[in-house]
Amino acid sequence: MTQHAGTTPHPHSPPDTDPHPQADSRPDPHADELSDRPAEPHPHSVDALIVVDVQSAFVTGEGAVPGAARLVDRTADLLARARRDGALVVHLQNDGPPGAEDEPHTPGWELHHPVAPGPAEFVIRKPHDDGFAETPLGGVLTDAGVRAVAVCGVMSEMCVQATARTALARGYHVVVPHDAHATQDVPAVPGISETVPAAMASRVAAYALGSDAEITVAAAAVTFTVPTGLAASAGR
Repeated sequence: MTQHAGTTPHPHSPPDTDPHPQADSRPDPHADELSDRPAEPHPHSVDALIVVDVQSAFVTGEGAVPGAARLVDRTADLLARARRDGALVVHLQNDGPPGAEDEPHTPGWELHHPVAPGPAEFVIRKPHDDGFAETPLGGVLTDAGVRAVAVCGVMSEMCVQATARTALARGYHVVVPHDAHATQDVPAVPGISETVPAAMASRVAAYALGSDAEITVAAAAVTFTVPTGLAASAGR
C-alpha cells in the first residue's frame, strides 16, 4: 500500500481549518521509553481509545461484517464516553490498494463515525494492518502520556489484532472489548475446513493475544480517564 502521512487533512475538514488534528508523521522517538510510566491502571480503565478501520465499506452495505449494527452501536458508545471523560481518541483509517473497497477517497473508505473537533481526537491513515507501522500513532500516544488503550473495530484477526499486539509489545495495558470488534466469516476450503463463523474467528483472534490483554470485557464495562499529558496541557 502507499503510505499517506497523518498530516493529510481529513476530507470532512473545512478547507481552511483542521478541527481534529492530524498527527505528525515523524517516527516516534519515544517508542522504547515506557519504563517511567506510572503504575499500571485499574483493569478495564483506559486513557485512550483506538477505533480501527470503522469505515463505510466494512459496516454498511453488502460488504458489512456480520453483526455490523452491534459493532457500530458499541463503538459509538465507547466514543461518546471516551470524549465525555477526556480520554485520547484515535481513529485509524485504512488506505486500501487501487480497486479495493477501502481505496482512499472512495465512499467505502470514509469513516463511519463522525470525528469530533478538538486536541484530543486524531485521524491517522495507515498503509498496513498494524496501526503503528509507518504511522505516527506511537508518538501520539507517548506525547499524550497514555498508559492503557482500548482497541475496537475491524477486522478482528487482521488490523485489530495487529494493532493490539504492538500496543502490548510497547508496554501498554490493552483492553479489546469482546463485543466491539468484528470480522467476516472465514470461507471454507475443501480439505482444510468448513466455513468458520465470524464470531468464532473474532474470539480466536482476541484469544491469540495472550493473557496480557483483557479480551472478555464488555464495551460497557470499559471506563475512561484523562491521560497525564493531556491533563497537564489542560492544567487539570
